[in-house]
Amino acid sequence: MPSPMREIDGAGLVPDDALLRSTEPVILRGLVSHWPLVRAGLESAQAADAYLRRFYRDATVVAMLGAPDIEGRFFYNENLSGFNFRPVHVKLDTVLGELEARRQDARPPSIYVGSTTVDTCLPGLRTENDIDLGKRDALMSVWIGNRTRIAAHYDLPDNLACVAAGHRRFTLFPPDQLENLYIGPLDFTPAGQAISLVDFAKPDVERFPKFATALEHAQVAELGPGDAIFIPSMWWHHVEALDSFNVLANYWWRQSPDYMDTPTNALMHAIMSVRDLPPAQRKAWQELFRHYVFEAGDASSGHIAPDARRILAPLDADATRALRAQLLKRMNR
Repeated sequence: MPSPMREIDGAGLVPDDALLRSTEPVILRGLVSHWPLVRAGLESAQAADAYLRRFYRDATVVAMLGAPDIEGRFFYNENLSGFNFRPVHVKLDTVLGELEARRQDARPPSIYVGSTTVDTCLPGLRTENDIDLGKRDALMSVWIGNRTRIAAHYDLPDNLACVAAGHRRFTLFPPDQLENLYIGPLDFTPAGQAISLVDFAKPDVERFPKFATALEHAQVAELGPGDAIFIPSMWWHHVEALDSFNVLANYWWRQSPDYMDTPTNALMHAIMSVRDLPPAQRKAWQELFRHYVFEAGDASSGHIAPDARRILAPLDADATRALRAQLLKRMNR
């Protein structure tokens, strides 16, 4: 069974650098209990709905809609050729109205608005509901829906997720559990990130036998209104929204400079250009990646004069821009 997650008392806490650079997840109980949105959610779903509408300015969002029989699990269809839901562009107040209308249904359709920038869809909300993250230029997003299950996936940025209304259950796995989570296609995904194919509600142990090992390394926590969770970069996380109306706000930021490209592009390019080489050549490239990327240091470039190292020197914005242009030129031949 999954282990409980580390918890600290977050009430009145200003998260410090040590916490926000952690490589382990942590629950911060009561971190945002002072938010007006949280207080409205504790009063009732209707009060939280009314509070959100105060900031609505005719914003269009992407909502994921699924039939009642998917039971909140946004996923692929049976043969992975498509999905069991449909994305629609719709006004946010329409989504809120549908959630309200379906709140008492025994088997409602699944409704989910995910990762939508707060300043775009609810301008002004952040002014009244925010966290001091120091010098981090964090993007704040909002997630709204009914009872939903989001398959285990990873994100490149660090993530501080704050439950504003309803309850959520988080199940987290360290990055080294990749093989035991049975990840689906990398280039065809429900919402941008590759996901685990395991149904956590009823795992198929014959098809996915190593998932039992993943669970031995899992950490799980249930969060209520006002609680927050810090999810480090690259940790796999499965998220369940447990109530008929749920609101979560989160902050994303990267510890690397903005000019750095996403490593996902490097992975895709390596699959295209390295994976299917003959074994001896692939092993040679493995050594090159180790030498120049994963264990880069003085052994990689110390024998070259500093002003002649070019991309072997630490990159800055200008050097990265020039390298990107060079790569694009090569790829477009």
